[in-house]
Amino acid sequence: MTIASPADTAGDVASLAVEQGGRIRSARQAEVFERLLDLTLERGFARYTLEQAAFVLRCSKSTIYALAGTREQLIRAVVVAFFRRAAERVEQRVAAESDRVRRIEVYLLAVADELRPASAEFMDDVASFPPTREIYERNTAIAAERVRQLIVDGIETKAFRDVPTAFIAEVVSSVMVRIQQRIVSRNTGLSDAEAYADLASLIVNGIIRAE
Repeated sequence: MTIASPADTAGDVASLAVEQGGRIRSARQAEVFERLLDLTLERGFARYTLEQAAFVLRCSKSTIYALAGTREQLIRAVVVAFFRRAAERVEQRVAAESDRVRRIEVYLLAVADELRPASAEFMDDVASFPPTREIYERNTAIAAERVRQLIVDGIETKAFRDVPTAFIAEVVSSVMVRIQQRIVSRNTGLSDAEAYADLASLIVNGIIRAE
């Protein structure tokens, strides 16, 4: 599995996306994978076995094991799929917004929207399991770089005040990391989605050029 980095993504640096060498699945396997993704977003993955998942999904264990070689690989595949799809939808919303002030807000609010289907159990499990924590950490770094680029773009087009972008980016990155590590959730009770929405409001209101 690989993940895009700021140096690799150029104009598409924003993707929260992680890329994985995909395996070809049958229609039945694709259906089971989609249902497993929904189940995992709802319940997390640390507290149930693949046998229990097979029971809930009403399929055989062999059907689930055919999706990936091991339980860890399957969990990684599910988390990768979640972030990759989120990235694609986030970028589609940003691309549709021409207003430089709105683009940074749209980006962070889109991230918030994409995180809403994920339960607290899922986010806690992602943060606690090293292979999936790495995925979230790398995507968080990419998202922080994307925000920095949007701020620079806004400054160049006079939509934002001439603020110290390196400092703003460092603050944004720090907050995103604390969200990813579940520190913000523990300290404030906010979900990751709510935290991103509040971060969007804080940043835009802080750097927008006064009328």
